[in-house]
Amino acid sequence: MRSIAVINQKGGVGKTTSSVNLAAALADKGYRVCLADLDPQAHASLHLGITAIDGEVSMYEVLCSEATIAQARRRVSDRLSVIPSNLDLAAAELELAGEVGREMILRDKLEDDDEPLDYLILDCPPSLGVLTVNALVAVNEVFLPLQPHFLALHGLSKLLRTVEVVSRRLNEKLKLSGVMLCMYDSNTRLAAEVSTDITDFFEASKGSREFFRSAKFFDTRVRRNIRLAEAPSFGQSIFQYSPESNGAADYNALAEEVIAQTASRATNTPMKAAA
Repeated sequence: MRSIAVINQKGGVGKTTSSVNLAAALADKGYRVCLADLDPQAHASLHLGITAIDGEVSMYEVLCSEATIAQARRRVSDRLSVIPSNLDLAAAELELAGEVGREMILRDKLEDDDEPLDYLILDCPPSLGVLTVNALVAVNEVFLPLQPHFLALHGLSKLLRTVEVVSRRLNEKLKLSGVMLCMYDSNTRLAAEVSTDITDFFEASKGSREFFRSAKFFDTRVRRNIRLAEAPSFGQSIFQYSPESNGAADYNALAEEVIAQTASRATNTPMKAAA
């Protein structure tokens, strides 16, 4: 199973849109996928028509009480499930402040879950607090969505330092494995220039920073598309809402790249010697 946290401390860069529609695309291709919503705004849950109301188990109960992942999981389709969030999760930062080992809670809950999965995707809040650190400790990979805009690059170094610190101190398996450009406007020179700057930055840093040495800068550029903005209000992924749109085509292409990345890793994994 590949476990992936989609993070960016800056809001409005396509993080939740990418988490939801990448999960939906992978599920449509026959893979077993679980989307975990770690944002108190619960946009990923709402995007798929899931609402965690009072009395129902959500990510808050998983992190702050004895609830299990299985109790919180909600089925969206045969191959796609969601661990929903709601506004109660905003209190988790305070409630977990004095908890010993608070960074490990989600990891431990996931390890106790026996649901067979091919992909686990965690949609993280636009912050670098306890919830995001829990996600980084629980997964093996980070996907970084970026908007090709100068301001979207602001704070990127701080974000990468945070991921690197977690990788070094709390989760040695954690790697930055994918960078994706969202809200891309191919008609502007700025988008091309920023894309080049981002590529150059990661290529120049790979030799000195182990945690993203194997990062892939995905070829797919998720274009600006009004259908992507409309789909959440209908509680649907882009594939349900507008399967012929550019947004559906782009996330389908991104899913194909992720699948190819998975296959490449499986091919390059050395076989264990027979006992």
